[in-house]
Amino acid sequence: MTTESTDTSIDYKDTLFLPKTDFPMRAGLPQREPEWLKRWEDLRVYDRLRETAHGRVPFVLHDGPPYANGHLHIGHALNKVLKDFIVRSQQMLGRDSRYVPGWDCHGLPIEWKIEEQYRAKGKSKDEVPVNELRAECRRFAEHWVGIQREEFKRLGVTGDWDDPYLTMDFHAEAVIADEFMKFVMNGSLYLGSKPVMWSPVEKTALAEAEVEYHDHQSHTIWVKFPVVEGPEALKGASVVIWTTTPWTIPSNRGVAFASRISYGLYKVTAAADDNWAKAGDVLLLADPLAADVMGAARVESYERVGDAGPLEGIMLGHPLAELDPFWAYEVPMLEGDFVTDDAGTGFVHTAPSHGLDDYELFVKNGMVDRMTHNVTEDSSFAEHVPFFAGLAVFDHKGKEGKANKAVIDKLVEAGALLARGRMKHSYPHSWRSKAPVIYRNTPQWFVAIDRPLDDGMGTYGATIRERALTSIDRLVSWTPQTGRNRLYSMIEARPDWVLSRQRAWGVPLTCFVKRAPDGTVEILRDPAVNARIKAAFETEGADAWFEAGAKERFLGNDHPHADWDRVTDILDVWFDSGSTHAFALRDRPDGIWPASVYLEGTDQHRGWFHSSMLQACGTRGRAPYDAVVTHGFTLDENGMKMSKSLGNTVSPADVVKQYGADILRLWVAQTDFTVDQRIGPEILKGTADSYRRLRNTLRYMLGALEGFSDAERVEPQAMPELERFVLHRLSELDGVVRKGFDAFDFQGVFQALFQFATVDLSAFWFDIRKDALYCDAPGDLRRRAVRTVMDAVFARLVTWLAPILPFTMEEVWLSRFPGAESSVHLVDIPETPADWLNAGLAAKWEAVRKARRVVTGALELERREKRIGASLEAAPVVHVADPGLRETLSGVEFQDVCITSALTLSAAEAPSGAFTLDDIPGIAVVPTLAEGEKCARCWKILPDVGRHAHPGVCERCNAAITG
Repeated sequence: MTTESTDTSIDYKDTLFLPKTDFPMRAGLPQREPEWLKRWEDLRVYDRLRETAHGRVPFVLHDGPPYANGHLHIGHALNKVLKDFIVRSQQMLGRDSRYVPGWDCHGLPIEWKIEEQYRAKGKSKDEVPVNELRAECRRFAEHWVGIQREEFKRLGVTGDWDDPYLTMDFHAEAVIADEFMKFVMNGSLYLGSKPVMWSPVEKTALAEAEVEYHDHQSHTIWVKFPVVEGPEALKGASVVIWTTTPWTIPSNRGVAFASRISYGLYKVTAAADDNWAKAGDVLLLADPLAADVMGAARVESYERVGDAGPLEGIMLGHPLAELDPFWAYEVPMLEGDFVTDDAGTGFVHTAPSHGLDDYELFVKNGMVDRMTHNVTEDSSFAEHVPFFAGLAVFDHKGKEGKANKAVIDKLVEAGALLARGRMKHSYPHSWRSKAPVIYRNTPQWFVAIDRPLDDGMGTYGATIRERALTSIDRLVSWTPQTGRNRLYSMIEARPDWVLSRQRAWGVPLTCFVKRAPDGTVEILRDPAVNARIKAAFETEGADAWFEAGAKERFLGNDHPHADWDRVTDILDVWFDSGSTHAFALRDRPDGIWPASVYLEGTDQHRGWFHSSMLQACGTRGRAPYDAVVTHGFTLDENGMKMSKSLGNTVSPADVVKQYGADILRLWVAQTDFTVDQRIGPEILKGTADSYRRLRNTLRYMLGALEGFSDAERVEPQAMPELERFVLHRLSELDGVVRKGFDAFDFQGVFQALFQFATVDLSAFWFDIRKDALYCDAPGDLRRRAVRTVMDAVFARLVTWLAPILPFTMEEVWLSRFPGAESSVHLVDIPETPADWLNAGLAAKWEAVRKARRVVTGALELERREKRIGASLEAAPVVHVADPGLRETLSGVEFQDVCITSALTLSAAEAPSGAFTLDDIPGIAVVPTLAEGEKCARCWKILPDVGRHAHPGVCERCNAAITG
């Protein structure tokens, strides 16, 4: 719109009703956002919402606690922003949406940091009193909780930041201990000895959730086990096994086979003199793998000399038996359903102390007494193991030790090695130290998940596993649904829960044991002792367990002190975080149980979702959540995993510093969080561009609504059809937004709102109605209707977007509704009348919009060819073949819809060369120039310009000027 005039007696610019706003086009988010944070803090927004929420349906997102160790990474930002979307949207939908942030403060990473500090000073942690070490760990966690709290707040995350939950708070430690003692009392806790994931570097057992898989180069060996007892046909033959863990051979107690596999006897007929395989060797191999084995052994020729026959009951000799009587025992062949003929030899060497399949096989065959204890906590062989004593599998830095090579050398000396090699494969590593782990048999405390519990909470099953699987299927909703399948399969197949860790910084296993001479262990189950422990932890924290005299204090006079030993292991930190539902939901006045929703990354199916499920099913009989939402991981722009070494990491602090938190939040809203997301400089530039387009739409509304009052309002039935169509779109979108927020479909919500703002509003309605807004008289019905509808659009669009872009929507809101107590975050999304919906009107206007596309396409071509400068210079002839559509267009001021000065609808057949669009048949446009003079006020070219009191304007503008 221009303001130049041909009437020198008046400046027509002063007669236009142009938008007026101080809302800046440039956001300046990095500088302005801290002002809004301070304002929300001064207003006590979160607390005020709680104070005024009486009678609302409570909604609680329970925060999966991040670890208090280091600055936030982009995954933290994604996680917390998604949580904030949920908390804010549920509040604005009319619920009492509560959010208490929390932190996981115990565990190995913090203790490891303190140990590193000790080592740098030449001091061992074993020299430090345990509670002094724990105090150092507590201070370390407190430091990082403070830093992370401010980093999360800077992202615009709302919540009870003044009263978060910390797993190291005294009350939390008391509750965690009390939750553990419930397992003591219900009989599911037991002391067992079985192989567990063990970190030689950190010298502790690990849960599956603490293990990640990386490529690792391993030795591969093919080893001969001589048949010592079996059918005559097998005399002199050897069973060949293949393994990637040579260090487990000294602990071998069996060889597994599968009866479904075809096995044969293979005789070496030719081999080089220096080969480990010798001519005449008879080897027992799976038929599908025989050629591969002979190739690895560099055998020049061989022949199959017979079938293996039944293998059950055959006894083998240990390959090292000839070197030392330590291995002078028979090695049984056992049927194992885990044996395959995909790779290897078709036989699996089993060391029940160093593998779960191996262990379960020995349990099944009643051979648990054959477990070995040959490997110590640092992965070195114990002193009683010949040849290998003191040799480690991995050293204290996680590098390969000397054990594997030493074992291989001894197998060569014994004549038992057939072949060797190296292979790269996926191998378990500690996600803390990043060092390889091993399976190691150690005494640990377990919770039996298949033991029936007589606790009166059997509605969903008698055992923890049954309750968990029932909860997954019947009680919990999953976003995405694949999360259900993932957790179900994990819990369906998981072994008993290992609770104990051989560390210091955590909540101890608060129980006492009595050891009988026969090796059996009795666990003390006394409610009075438990009550004393919990009471002490409430006031002193878990440090009370490690103080001198703790045993005597807690046992009191009820039990002979000399009979009972205090357990000094600490709980797996997943038990800590799995117990948070008890003290962060059940025990807090602002908590409800179960939680409305848990939201975390996909790794938490084996982590927090998993441990919370097991813990709650053991103590409350069901899942602690009604819904689980899972997000993927963040990758760089090329889909690569982020790594400091690759230099492709994106720091949330850097994004906020450059663009502002709302741009980072907008990136989250534009992604499908249920899968892995990409982020990087180019993606953020695109996000910032989307933000600018949206901001300009909001800025235009603020300007166009300047001075709007209730006196201007027009009832819907009195409005032009175009405004009633916009009301229909609002009502339609209201359903999309509410349903989307409840379904956690933030991408769908934002896409719908962005499309509405940039296409329905900016490119369509605003474009058409700017003439009415600028040029119609203030009291004109059409202009009043536009402003009435725009006010309704503003109220909804700003509140719909407030959970996603809290800083910007606050700025927009205050630009229109300034005031010391004003905040968009203190209001709800307004209800939208259902009678605004008008499907028939919507269908009509969708047809109008299609026809408009053909006209605007034709005029755009005219502009490109320089035949017109603006669409108002045109008066196109529009040929419409459909009589019904032609009648529709004639009734909607189609020239205004197309922003032309005039327009003719024609039933005649379109001439050759008329403009058409392939996807909109039956409409053709012939552009012609408008006749008349240009109105100096509205710029339309009309025949009546020059015939009024103000000679430079049209009739409509003359009336608007004269009033």
